[in-house]
Amino acid sequence: KMTQQMRDLQLAQARKPPGPSSPNAAKRLYRNLSGKFRVNYTSFDEGSLVGRGEKEKLRKSYLFQSNAALFEAVELQDLDRVQEMLKHYSPEELDLNTPNSEGLLPLDIAIMTNNAPIARALLQAGAKESPHFVSLESRSLHLSTLVREAEQRVNELMAQVVNEAPSADCSEKEKQLKAWEWRFRLYKRMKAGFEHARVPDAPSSVHLSVASSSSLQVTFWEPLRVNSAIVTKYKVEWSCSPTFSPLVGEAVIDKLKDLHFTIQGLVSGTAYHIRVSAYNMKGWGPPQASMPPFAIPSNWRGDDGRAPRRRGQAEALDHLLGQVKTVHQHCICHEPCKNQTQSRKHSVSKSLKHLFHPGSKFLKTLKRGLYLTAIFYKDDNILVTHEDQIPVVEIDDTYSCLLMQDFLWLTKVSCMWDEILWLRQCVTVSQSSCSCILQTRFKMLLAISQMQGLLGIQDLGQVFFEPIKDKQGNILIVTLKEVKTNQTFESVRWVPICKLQTSRKSVSSPEEPTALDTLLVSIQDKLAYHQRSSHALSPGLYLGYLKLCSAVDQIRVLVPEQLPNILCHVKIRSNPNISREEWEWLQKMASVEEPVPKEPETDRSQNPLFQELQVAIKELMTLVNIPLQEAKDFRLYSQEVLDFGDQVSFLLLLPPSDDVCTAPGQNNPYTPRSGFLTLPLQIFELGEER
Repeated sequence: KMTQQMRDLQLAQARKPPGPSSPNAAKRLYRNLSGKFRVNYTSFDEGSLVGRGEKEKLRKSYLFQSNAALFEAVELQDLDRVQEMLKHYSPEELDLNTPNSEGLLPLDIAIMTNNAPIARALLQAGAKESPHFVSLESRSLHLSTLVREAEQRVNELMAQVVNEAPSADCSEKEKQLKAWEWRFRLYKRMKAGFEHARVPDAPSSVHLSVASSSSLQVTFWEPLRVNSAIVTKYKVEWSCSPTFSPLVGEAVIDKLKDLHFTIQGLVSGTAYHIRVSAYNMKGWGPPQASMPPFAIPSNWRGDDGRAPRRRGQAEALDHLLGQVKTVHQHCICHEPCKNQTQSRKHSVSKSLKHLFHPGSKFLKTLKRGLYLTAIFYKDDNILVTHEDQIPVVEIDDTYSCLLMQDFLWLTKVSCMWDEILWLRQCVTVSQSSCSCILQTRFKMLLAISQMQGLLGIQDLGQVFFEPIKDKQGNILIVTLKEVKTNQTFESVRWVPICKLQTSRKSVSSPEEPTALDTLLVSIQDKLAYHQRSSHALSPGLYLGYLKLCSAVDQIRVLVPEQLPNILCHVKIRSNPNISREEWEWLQKMASVEEPVPKEPETDRSQNPLFQELQVAIKELMTLVNIPLQEAKDFRLYSQEVLDFGDQVSFLLLLPPSDDVCTAPGQNNPYTPRSGFLTLPLQIFELGEER
């Protein structure tokens, strides 16, 4: 019956010719394909093909060769070639889960020859076992049939070779005989591998954690596979009973790139028991209970009752801005704003031509005053004017001292570049009552509008956290924006940064560099800062260190150079959720006299968060160059967990109250090592929002 099923399967696969039948054929195919692995079929010159039908025929032929080569690579246990093909072809292009003429899939061959590295690579790429093996008996019968038919074919060819006189036809039969002998040995090895295998052991470890008020996260590790076949899937079961009767639910996981699973839709406050079992071609192995044996879906906000800090903030700000616009809609500034929409319709490529217009008002040199420059960069190139100058416009030629409050105001304006015209017109109306206060800010808005008009770009990017000053009395405010589009702009001049730096050195004075000279010398650092400030943390729970220092006109916060939009931090764990039980423990620790959490030795092993915090605190103290013994005076901020979206949360470690903020002139005995900088608090807040 099984033989008849396989014959029917062979007829169903008749449209797919068999692959090379010998190692030599496979090697020839490898040589033919070796130069093509990194070339997608769409890279052929389509102009040389006659019609879509011929292109599709070529594509199918090319992909069939790849599919056949994959089977041969698995059969020959060529791990390097298998990995190369999986890297450069998608599972669909390789027909990864389409059986060959023998009813086998690449994963079947790998697991029955017990080749763990190849099987693991195939599983991570999405490979599956053949659906025709519905039972142990069907797999055994199929393997026996393959071995018997291969042996019969070998005997037939051997008899023909022995009885026939030497000829070209006889030479061909000898080649076929060698190919079938090789295949016969392969099938016998697969059959032996299946017969000697046993069900897998239980997963070596199963870790259970609370992911949210309605979900649990299960992380597990591979079992020990002594004398067993490769594990191809896992089963996660959960129940409200420690006997797992009845089951509440189960899930089969066959995508093994990451061995974890999140159980969704659970009831908050209910205890769930979890166990995991592994599967191979011999069946399901014994289950492994989780550690801890059960968990209760919860979140620290369950008892606290407070809404997330950021909930509704963006909507409230939009509503407030709308109210302000409504108040001003009947003033004289309202009419000019109607023309703003039309001006935005100019394409970037057309507007950038202003850079090379002889009437542009970009400055080539700086005099004593306040200026605005916009850095647009793409890879290692920056955008320059027709005179190979960075775009610079004047804000105020009589303003030689930039007040920090004016600069911080400008950084906030950078969050609404599209509203500059509206803001400028409204400030114009207001000047009659308080011109002294708004004069500088109005000139800033005017300079921004001029820069936007000359560049034809509304979004000027992010304001660098401090202006550049020189001894000549120049102050340069810098904005940074990365151009990621691959669009080519007509007549636009992109200049390599190194070339611009070299040409600037030839005309500048090294004894008294201007603000522009300083900008070009440090431009790589500024671009690195801009790129790093947009990086995001990976999901998880973090321990942050809050350290401030004050000056006459500002408060600054200590941040790492590699991630300046986040406080100094270390990662506690990958799960960002703080459960209700963990939050209660943190509150308990905050109420004791000793700031740093301590517990009796007998309780430590029962509290994973305690162990994780101990490790994180040691790592953080080393990072910011504070002796570990000083940590005894530090405290965990216990008022709330700082949530940044759904995937990142922070616990804060605070110095003693007198040391949270270093006052001007106060000595800080523990200076952080290199790799840190201090940002104005308002700049840090804006960077965090971005």
